[in-house]
Amino acid sequence: MWTVRTVLCLIAVVLLTPLALGARVWYQARQDEHPRSDAIIVLGAAQYNGVPSPTLKARLQHALDLYRDKVAPAIVTVGSKQPGDRFTEAAAGRNWLVDKGGVPSAKVVSVPEGKDTLQSMEAIGRVYRRLGWHSGVIVTDPWHSLRSKTMAGDNGIKAAASPTHSGPSVQTRDTQFHYIVRETGGLLWYGTLGRIYGEQ
Repeated sequence: MWTVRTVLCLIAVVLLTPLALGARVWYQARQDEHPRSDAIIVLGAAQYNGVPSPTLKARLQHALDLYRDKVAPAIVTVGSKQPGDRFTEAAAGRNWLVDKGGVPSAKVVSVPEGKDTLQSMEAIGRVYRRLGWHSGVIVTDPWHSLRSKTMAGDNGIKAAASPTHSGPSVQTRDTQFHYIVRETGGLLWYGTLGRIYGEQ
């Protein structure tokens, strides 16, 4: 009897944990948090010869709007580059904010590191410690908000999330479902083995 109960409990945990985590991803995606903070953090996305992709441009525009609303006095762009690229994601984002958005160059901190979210947050955490910053508003896609906040917190950043609501990741219900499933899997990995082995 106890063996059957144990097996049933394990099955329930295996089934319910992803569902509960997926619900948290869905809920966080619908929150727009923008408390006064030390900086607005724009997570990287693809760029093409220095020109932000639609996904990155949507993030940069949202960060610019938050900056103009005085949510934070500085913006952080982050992200490395692919082999053969002339620009990093961080540089492409910084240049867009300065050239197109009119943000003073001294107010944009470029962190040209990070091939994934965890590496990016680790790099930003080092910059935060050097500058004596503590809080940040993360700008990314809605479904990415919970994982980004979790990783930011693990790197000493008191993080909020103000996601974009435009761009390729929010266009259709099928796209949204795909991203929720992917982010749920990413959080499960990070919560179990990712802190040791990094992102997959």
